[in-house]
This record gives sequence, C-alpha cells and structure tokens, in this order.
Amino acid sequence: MTDTIQPAGRSDSYFRKGCNPCAQTGRSKLQSKRVTLNQQIIKAMRLRAGAENLLRATDNAKVRDLALVELSYVNSDLQLLKEELEGLNSSVEVYQNQEEMLTIPFIPLGLKETREVDFMTPFKDFIQEHYSEEPSAYEDSILDVMDLRQATRTPSRDEAGVQLLISYYNQLNLLENRLFPPSRHLGIFFTWYDCFTGVPVCQQHVGLEKASILFNIAALHTQLGARSDRSSMSGLDTAILAFQRAAGVLNHLREVFTHTPSFDLSPAMLHMLSLLLLAQAQECGFQRQGLPRVPHQIPRL
Repeated sequence: MTDTIQPAGRSDSYFRKGCNPCAQTGRSKLQSKRVTLNQQIIKAMRLRAGAENLLRATDNAKVRDLALVELSYVNSDLQLLKEELEGLNSSVEVYQNQEEMLTIPFIPLGLKETREVDFMTPFKDFIQEHYSEEPSAYEDSILDVMDLRQATRTPSRDEAGVQLLISYYNQLNLLENRLFPPSRHLGIFFTWYDCFTGVPVCQQHVGLEKASILFNIAALHTQLGARSDRSSMSGLDTAILAFQRAAGVLNHLREVFTHTPSFDLSPAMLHMLSLLLLAQAQECGFQRQGLPRVPHQIPRL
C-alpha cells in the first residue's frame, strides 16, 4: 500500500495519509452520528414499505387496521429521524474556528456517507474474461483501490484529506475506462446516502460514485473555509480560496453529472449551494477590507 502511516503502538493496522478514522474531533463525532441516523432512516423506510405492501395486499379489516397503526407509527418515527438529521446538518458551530469570537458562523457542507464495496471478485472475473489475463496478478492492485476507497470515508479535515479524495476520483476515471464497460454491469453496487435527507441511493453505475466523491471534495473545502482564522489576512485568503474551490467543484458537478438520482446532487440544489459558497467568499472579502492595515515599516538608515 502507498502513502500509509503506521500509528504509534499499533503494528497490525495503518491508515493512509489524509485519512484518520481514529480521530475523535467534534466533526468526526458529528459525522458518526450522521451515519447512525442514516442507518436508522433506511430501517424505518423498509418498515414503512413493508406496512404499505401489507396494506395493499390484504382485505382483512383487522389486518388493515394493524397495518395503518404500524404505518402511522413508522411515519412519525421517520419524521423525527429526519428532523434530527436536519438538526445535525445545521450544527455549523463545530466547523468554525474556536478561537474566534463574535463572528458570524459560516455554513459548511457535511460529507456524504457510503457503504463498503468489494471490488475483488467482480474485477478479477472481468479481467479474466475480457483481458484473458491471470486475475491473481492484480489482487494487490485491487486491494489498493479498495483500501483507497475505504480511506475516503474518513478523510482528515486538511489539504491532505482533499488530496486523498482527489486521488480516488482520478483512480475512478482510470478504472471507468478499463473495468466498467458501458454495455454491462459487473454486479458492483454503490450506495450513497443523501447528505440532507439521509435517504440512500443505490446504483451500479460508477457515475454515482464519481459524483459523490466530487461532492465530498467540495464539502471538505467548505469545512476548511469555515474553520479558517478570519482575524488575519492569510486566514481570510484561505477561506476565500476554499469557498471558491468548493463552488467550482459543485458547478462542475452540476454541468457534467446531469442525471443525478439524489436530492443533494440535483442541479437546483447544486446551483443554490454554489451561490451560497460564493456569497460566503464575498463575505470574507468584505471582512478582509475591514481588517486594520499594517503600515509598511521604513527601515532605519
């Protein structure tokens, strides 16, 4: 594996540069809560689908009454879960610079969550069938891709984390041309949760994977911009650049991936988010003009 860091005192595990799954920061805890809520939402949606199917399938009055009661309970529970998720998404304080006082908090984006994906068997079968090569020779490379994808689920909140996501996105572009033929599906299912609603989307097309990674690249930029030190010129310049980069990524996502299946990747949502981020970049520019100017020191003769 490349670009790995060996944790102190742990000889049986490692994590990539730009990935820190062991971090216990406020942002990582918030993300963990979001993962748990996403799982609870999908469970409630399955229960609701089962109750609706039972309601349509039965003519028994008693069974229908029980199904209606269950459906009412599940809908209420689902609404509470979505409201709790909305509350987490509005928790912008954890992304701010804690040393700043009396500043308007910026609005960052949370990362999209995903499930694990096993590339090993589908890739090996396709290599043997399409390229007529020994698939075992590519096991290490496939494991490296799987390790890289796993690392992107917990990127560090810094430039190394951004580069980690970009690295995986570049790998997807290479793999798409070689191992994801447009004429057939390999049986690989990509599942991503909507950042705002928690509703999962599952597709076999690698486009969902690429779009979600791009969204997370933009989201990570917004988190870097939100935590920048706005009491200094350099900090404001960093925030402006981060928000502009995030807006650019979302605009690219809106223009290239036009058939996105989830609410957070819809063209209207991406357009609104890009405008919001540009507005925050302009706010940083306004704050930059208000900082006291440091006069140039005249050297003594």
